[in-house]
Amino acid sequence: MKRFDIAAIGELNVDIILNGIESEPEIGKEKFASDMTLTLGSSTAIFAANAASLGSKVCFVGMIGKDVFGDLVADSLYSKGVDASYLIRSENAATGATLVMNYGEDRANLTYQGAMDVMGYDDIDTTVFQETRHIHLSSLFMQSALLRDLDKVLAKAAENGVTVSLDTQWDPVEKWEMDWKKVLPQVTVFLPNEKELMALTGTSDVESAIAAVQPYLGEAMVVKMGSKGSMLVRKDGSRNFLPSFLNKEVVDAIGAGDSFNSGFISAFVAGHSLEDCQRNGNLTGAINTTAAGGTGAFSSREAAEKCAKEKFNVELL
Repeated sequence: MKRFDIAAIGELNVDIILNGIESEPEIGKEKFASDMTLTLGSSTAIFAANAASLGSKVCFVGMIGKDVFGDLVADSLYSKGVDASYLIRSENAATGATLVMNYGEDRANLTYQGAMDVMGYDDIDTTVFQETRHIHLSSLFMQSALLRDLDKVLAKAAENGVTVSLDTQWDPVEKWEMDWKKVLPQVTVFLPNEKELMALTGTSDVESAIAAVQPYLGEAMVVKMGSKGSMLVRKDGSRNFLPSFLNKEVVDAIGAGDSFNSGFISAFVAGHSLEDCQRNGNLTGAINTTAAGGTGAFSSREAAEKCAKEKFNVELL
């Protein structure tokens, strides 16, 4: 028996969220915000927290600094049911932070990568590959050392018979420097959204992007299509499009893609079919939109089940 169902390997930061900002920042001038929230950030952390709330045994592999923000990150993960014993405390780099400035329906983000950009393969306690059944990799373009060492991580997973899911997320510098033809055959399930897939492959439409990667897939890919739903593409080219579960009273969509990942992978490690995993991902993505933030709707398994039944009349896997 493995200790963990899922080991999430990815970025960690705090989010400093400013609301009620009187106007956009100007060089040399002071501006006021009327509200501030300090909370655990990062796409990978949202995934891990929500997968844990759904009942999966989850640990996190990431790097933080020996600072107050690092303490907040570690404490937040533990409070959400995620094992943080594999966290790495850097002596030389501070914990990452994202300043989120909300302006009505628009936002501007500014991120200090800090320790998340430092962690490479040699920093990881590789016993985690023996202790988990699955690893989930995310936000690679925010983690240059991890991206550089991706081959080593994937080789270690294969050596230990560990399945792998990958969500590259968006590349903030838009260079998309990843040899996906080499990487994807080593990934069990690839989880991009439409825009990310097109950018990664350098194509101008989703059909061309799917056609480009399909010969290189490990087992399957799921393309997240927002309110339209998702497209499951198997290695053999067969497809399954599944419409979304529409929420007519969306609070916000922050972390909806990460919540899709958590629902899909939680079902995957439980042994469900890819089609059932896809349905569960669509459902958890929709549940995400019923509360503020990426984890607000996933305070517990019971809360998510209640939302699934009452809002969408569907059973959560």
